[in-house]
Amino acid sequence: MEITQKEVEHVAKLARLDIGEDEKGTFARQLSAVLTYMDQLKEVETAGVEPTTTVLPAVNVFRDDVVRPSLPREQALANAPEQSEGFFSVPRILEDR
Repeated sequence: MEITQKEVEHVAKLARLDIGEDEKGTFARQLSAVLTYMDQLKEVETAGVEPTTTVLPAVNVFRDDVVRPSLPREQALANAPEQSEGFFSVPRILEDR
């Protein structure tokens, strides 16, 4: 499927992208190549192929939760620009209502 530079301009406008004249030709060729490949994929016989979410076997990659000693509060707050009552003090970002 061939994409024109006018169509590239339209998509760029919708995406609020400012692209140069030289980029329009490049993007038109690249998008055309992608859509041409998608057309080729439409021709592949997929009847009887079960849908999958991944081609690799699913393995749990998370480590076990183990209770370990954490950083002491004094050490964690040592370089804090501001602290209050043993906690980090940060500027308020929400107004009171």
